[in-house]
Amino acid sequence: MFLYLGLVFCNHFLGFTYIDLFQSFINKDILTLFVYYFITAQVFQMYDLVDASSRFKTVKNLFVVTLTTCLTYLYTPILTPMLPKNRIEILLFFLCVFFSVFIWRNIYIFTIAKKRFYKNALLICGDDQILESLFDNIYFHSRDNYITGYVKEMKTEGFEGFIDVQNTDLNQVIKQNKIKDLIVSLKGFSYHNAEQLNKKLIQYYAEGITIHSYEDYIEKITFCVPEKHLSDSFYKYFSFSENHQNRLYLFSMRLFDILASILGLLFMITIIPFVLIGNIVGSRGRLFYIQDRVGVEGRCFSIVKFRSMVTTAEVHGEQWASMDDKRITPFGKFLRKTRFDEIPQFWNVLKGEMSLIGPRPERPGFVKELEEKIPLYAIRHSIKPGLTGWAQVMYPYAESFDQQNKKLRYDLYYIKKRGWFIDFKILIKTINTVLYFKGQ
Repeated sequence: MFLYLGLVFCNHFLGFTYIDLFQSFINKDILTLFVYYFITAQVFQMYDLVDASSRFKTVKNLFVVTLTTCLTYLYTPILTPMLPKNRIEILLFFLCVFFSVFIWRNIYIFTIAKKRFYKNALLICGDDQILESLFDNIYFHSRDNYITGYVKEMKTEGFEGFIDVQNTDLNQVIKQNKIKDLIVSLKGFSYHNAEQLNKKLIQYYAEGITIHSYEDYIEKITFCVPEKHLSDSFYKYFSFSENHQNRLYLFSMRLFDILASILGLLFMITIIPFVLIGNIVGSRGRLFYIQDRVGVEGRCFSIVKFRSMVTTAEVHGEQWASMDDKRITPFGKFLRKTRFDEIPQFWNVLKGEMSLIGPRPERPGFVKELEEKIPLYAIRHSIKPGLTGWAQVMYPYAESFDQQNKKLRYDLYYIKKRGWFIDFKILIKTINTVLYFKGQ
């Protein structure tokens, strides 16, 4: 809205005649501008709640977003009008977009981002470990809730806001604190207290208060499957996305894979001379690296990459790669940071051995060890491995079994939520990773 008003101001009050954008709100040109802005803002993390609450990061990100959006809009043939004759109009266009969004973002920082505008939440939790996990995860991941206290039979040291379940009128607490969300785990409560709480929860549900189970809430704010669900009873909590058998989704993703891989391979052809020179100077040895990986249904295939390690990297057998791995060559570090080393894998995508999005394929030796030590690891092989994936954009490089276990939870979350929306988010986050050299 503020972006639209800013452009209206530019058009009507500053005599900005770049185009007649404002014949109607549904004008093709302004819709194109909004699409460009939205995609660019996603790429440069304008909708990241942590960054959005910081004035410095807001100005930094907004400048880059506005500049990229305006340049893309001005220099897109056919979709947008011709360039203005007067160059000052381009500057006015940039300033109106920048300051309209800047005003809105400052309103957000000083109002909505303040704690007084959070939804008040109450924890109902009888177990110390679960309570600690909740507080930790809410502190690091939740930007929507302000925790007013926790309901328990006994106080837990180190946490403020204790509410005695037996000697407190819970109805009064909820009313006085204007509680909107209840996060519940009845583990640890006595049978009598658990029964009484269940009756009250039914009442609160009927009154319109949102009630989350502890497990679902953790999954919602962390975007990964809770570790507790990685058990023999996983089927109670984990199910495949409906898109797993949706023919329209599968067809569209395969079509997208083919188009993206063709473009990716054409791009690879254009950069091969530069990669070849870099390889000669800072990574002497063969250009490509072929390695066996485990794909869908456990079938092995040969993955193709630009080589980023020394030629003798695995002379002593398979080893986990680490963030500061000394086997990585100077030029190999650049390839990994930019993710350019992955570009040849578009050939695997084109052949159908991989998809653009999915769990990253692992080596057969590692897979055997991981399946023995980590429950449910084999579920990753129920879909095609991907060039990029939810675990890759949400979690840093895994160099141990514990970290692989955490990445598995992100992969399972993707399999559970698989669809066009999360695929779009992964693509945007991948672009952000490449632009900001966040690759490992």
